[in-house]
This record gives sequence, structure tokens and C-alpha cells, in this order.
Amino acid sequence: MEKILDNFKKIVYNVYEARSHYRKPDDEIRIMAVTKTQSPENVNIAIDGGITLLGENRVQEFLSKRDSYKPAEVHFIGALQTRKVRQIVPLVSMIHSVDSVKLLNEIDKVSRENDIVSDILIEVNIGGEISKSGVKPGEVHDFAEQAAEFKGLRLRGLMTIPPPENSDKYFGAMQELFENLKSKYSLDTLSMGMSGDYINAVRYGSTLIRIGSALFGARE
Repeated sequence: MEKILDNFKKIVYNVYEARSHYRKPDDEIRIMAVTKTQSPENVNIAIDGGITLLGENRVQEFLSKRDSYKPAEVHFIGALQTRKVRQIVPLVSMIHSVDSVKLLNEIDKVSRENDIVSDILIEVNIGGEISKSGVKPGEVHDFAEQAAEFKGLRLRGLMTIPPPENSDKYFGAMQELFENLKSKYSLDTLSMGMSGDYINAVRYGSTLIRIGSALFGARE
């Protein structure tokens, strides 16, 4: 318990320091606790310590644990199959991993059936890695234009997981892409940065960092 709380304090301090060096004093940078493989008990310790935002990677794992969580906002950040959209849309406030028109259509359909508007982020494959999903950087403008046409969706921003090497290059490219789209689509969320690189992500404009092992400790 104390380890999780100490880790969270360290993360908050690091974010504060990075913001003071690279950002405006009033820039909001949200800290998400990534709950993959974590027990509800650990998650609730983090919530008690000040975490207000959870990131869920797996549909079935989330459904099995959600009733045990203390109150917190939940985003879905993992790969989402269209056949599981119906299970997730009513339960989360944002979906980070949107990267296909097929997924846009299904989220829009289910959202309208539930009389809600779902906030989404476009997942960008900023490094062009074959092993990762995401929209190619050169296709993001067209994809954003398509996403903006759906009545059951609200495009809030971009998300990425860059290659581990040359993070400055990729974070900088994401920042430029986000700024180019920001005013046209009223974007407010740039989700990038995880346990190993979140300080650098803050430097390059991230508004939401996704923290797992730096908060909960390495997975066993």
C-alpha cells in the first residue's frame, strides 16, 4: 500500500517539475493508472491516494473487476474488437484506440442506441511499426475528417505509443500533428507517455500520461 502511494507522489512531483520547465503553469496533465493485471485492491489504493482516472486494456478483465472499484473515471485504452464495442461504450468515458472506419461505425451505432455521444481518440502509429496498430501519420487528417462526421462520436484528440528509441523525434512529430488539428476539431487531449517516458512526453505537450509499472510496480 505505502509503495503505491509513494510511487504516485513521485510521479506527481516529476510531472510538476517537467511542467514547470517545459509547459505553462496552468496546463492540465492528467495521470492515468493503467490497471492491466492489477487487483481491485491495488487499484483502490491508488484511487484513495488521489488517482481519478483508470485505463483499461482488456474488456473481460474490466468487466470482471469494475464492480469492485471505488468511484473513478474509466477510459478504454486497449485494442477494441468491434464485436466487443457494445460491452464497453456505456461504461467508459473515452476510447483511446480508434484506428479504423469499421470501429468508428460500430462505436457510433452503439452510442446512438444508448443515446450518448462517445469521446474518442485517434490512435496514431507514429513510428510506422508493423507490429502496432494505429492510423498512419499521413492519413490522420483524412481520418479525423471522417470521424468528425459521426453524430454519436466526439473526437477529442490523439493517442500514440511511440518506438522506445528516438522518443524526442516521435513525440515532437505527435505534438506537431496534434497542433495542426487542434483548432479545426477543437481537440484537447494528447495521450502519450508511459512509465518509462512520461517526463519526456510532458515536455512535448502530452495532456494525459498512462502509468502502470511506475505506479504499481513491475508485473510479476
